[in-house]
Amino acid sequence: MAEKVDAHHHLWRYTPKEYGWIDDEMTALRRDFLPQDLVREIAAAGIDSTVAVQARQTMEETRWLLQMADECEAIRGVVGWAPIAGEDFPGVMEEFEFRPKLKGLRHVIQGEKDENYILREDFNSGIRTLLGSGLVYDILIYERQLPQTIDFVDEHPEQVFVLDHMAKPLIREGLLEPWATRMRELGKRENVWCKVSGLVTEADWKAWTPESLRPYLDVVVEAFGPHRLMAGSDWPVCLVGCEYGRWFEVLQSYFADFSESEREAVFGATATAVYGLE
Repeated sequence: MAEKVDAHHHLWRYTPKEYGWIDDEMTALRRDFLPQDLVREIAAAGIDSTVAVQARQTMEETRWLLQMADECEAIRGVVGWAPIAGEDFPGVMEEFEFRPKLKGLRHVIQGEKDENYILREDFNSGIRTLLGSGLVYDILIYERQLPQTIDFVDEHPEQVFVLDHMAKPLIREGLLEPWATRMRELGKRENVWCKVSGLVTEADWKAWTPESLRPYLDVVVEAFGPHRLMAGSDWPVCLVGCEYGRWFEVLQSYFADFSESEREAVFGATATAVYGLE
C-alpha cells in the first residue's frame, strides 16, 4: 500500500494580529498548532506524511515552515509564500535553492480586493519564472473566481497547478452551479490537480453530513478523475466543523468502492508525485 499523505494542513503560533481572520466563531483555532500536535493527529488517523501550506503571506513564515519541516520527518513538503508579483521576484527565491522541502508557492488570491488579481501582468510574470524550478503553484480562490482562474491556467500550460479546497463551492447554500460547470471546464486542463479538502469549512459546521458533501465530491471525480485528486485535511481550520480523523473517515467511506489504484492515488500517490515528496 502506498504511503498515506495529508496533502494540505497548516501550522502556526497564534497571535490575534496575524490571524485576524479567526473570528469569534472560530475560537477553537485561537491557539498554537505545532508539529507535535500534527504528529499526534496523523498517527491516530493512519497518515504517514504531510504537506504544510502557508497561512500568512510573509517570507518569515515560509522560512519557519521549512524549519518545522526540517525538524519533523513527517512533514515532507512545504507550500510557502513569496512575493510572486514583486519586482525582486525571483531573486528573493535564491535563498531557498538548497531547501529541498520547499515544493510550491501559494498566494491568497481569495483575499485580494481585485477580483482579477490572478490575471495581473506582474503576478503572471512571476508565475512564468517558476517554470523549470520544479515548484508547484497552489491556487486558492473562491468559486466565483473560477472564470479568471481558467484564463490564468491557460496562460501557463506547462506550469503544474494544484487547486486548493475544490475552489470552495457554496455547500452551505446547497448550490452546485455554476461551480460544477466551471470545475468540469477547469478539469480539462491536464496540468491542474485538485485537493479534496476544506469542504466542511464551506458547509454548515454543525449540520453537515457526508451525504451533503457527496454531490460536490461527485463533481470533482467527474472533472478531474481520481488520479488527479489528492486528499487533504485543512487542519486545523477543519476543526470548526470536523475532527482530523473524522475527515479522513468521510473520504475513505466515499472512495471505498473505487479501485485500489484510485484510492492509492487520492490518499497519497498523487500528492507524492505532484509535489515530488521524498
